[in-house]
Amino acid sequence: MAEAALQIHNIPPLYDERSQVLILGSFPSVKSREAKFFYGHPQNRFWKVVAALTNEPVPQTVPEKKALALSHGIAMWDVIGQCVITGSSDTSIKDVVPNDIRVILQAAPIRQIVCNGTKSFEMYQKYLLPLTGREAVRLPSTSPANAACSLEKLKGKWADTLSEYLL
Repeated sequence: MAEAALQIHNIPPLYDERSQVLILGSFPSVKSREAKFFYGHPQNRFWKVVAALTNEPVPQTVPEKKALALSHGIAMWDVIGQCVITGSSDTSIKDVVPNDIRVILQAAPIRQIVCNGTKSFEMYQKYLLPLTGREAVRLPSTSPANAACSLEKLKGKWADTLSEYLL
């Protein structure tokens, strides 16, 4: 059983001057921290959802994932920059230090901010909304922990919100 430990976010934000959608997770999973890139757990459905929304093949490598996101105007980061967490459990998160997403908002023409899951949305509302003044949309988590939401349902909910913003 993993113990609660202070973790510092080790993945830089992904964005460029064409990014129109900012997708925010809560904090990277153990697998994502090991891979040093977003949604690195093989059971996470994020990349399957994005591939479906963009009519592209599911990316396998970090360079393919970066290229897919950026080529469709997707920026990515996480709400939390540092926290105490047990393994990958969002419910265990405490002692939060948020990331300052204004670096992305100042550099890219972001039209929509989306939170991947409830914890991300709660943390956004608490820490980042007061900082940015920009509302965010909560979408169902792509995490394997959200087993109640099928891949097809995820694709539908994400498409309803994001389709008009993707390049």
